[in-house]
Amino acid sequence: MVRISILNCRAALAAVLLGATCSAACGMSLAGVLPHHSTKKAVTRQTVEALEEQWRQAQLAGDAAAMDRLLSDDFVGINASGVVTTKTQQLARIRSRVAVLTRLDLSDIKVKLIHDVVAVVTSRAEVTGSNENGPIQGAFRYTRVYQRSPGGAWKITSFEATRLPAEGAGKNRAEATSSQLPGPEKN
Repeated sequence: MVRISILNCRAALAAVLLGATCSAACGMSLAGVLPHHSTKKAVTRQTVEALEEQWRQAQLAGDAAAMDRLLSDDFVGINASGVVTTKTQQLARIRSRVAVLTRLDLSDIKVKLIHDVVAVVTSRAEVTGSNENGPIQGAFRYTRVYQRSPGGAWKITSFEATRLPAEGAGKNRAEATSSQLPGPEKN
């Protein structure tokens, strides 16, 4: 029985080597036959980018059903004010129209894949809308974390937003900070 296993391994190794040799000698590629890691990553990246657009559309439309499909059951979100929400709370905010976005323009979208089971998405967003605190308008940076379930579905598990300083505000703050730093000593 052990001898049969060794013969099977030798036969499999010979087939792989023969295939590689034939591929090189004939100018043929096995890329169409064997799965390619970068192709798989590109497809996964496209899937996550499509989910980002679904998320954006659901936010703008106030579509709680779509958001329910996108958020994982253990979702945790942190808004720009530092308020933490669960999936249940976030869906209630959408259904009751407490949080309403009328503009959500995303740019500078980056997707980082981790072992094809986690995707970290960062982006910049120009937002107009309102929430329980009043009007919302400005630029934000977002981080969304997607996790692939054992069944293959991608779900948003975490979200965080940070408000960006108004144009020019960062410059003035940087100038004020640098003017307070000690300069070189003069003799």
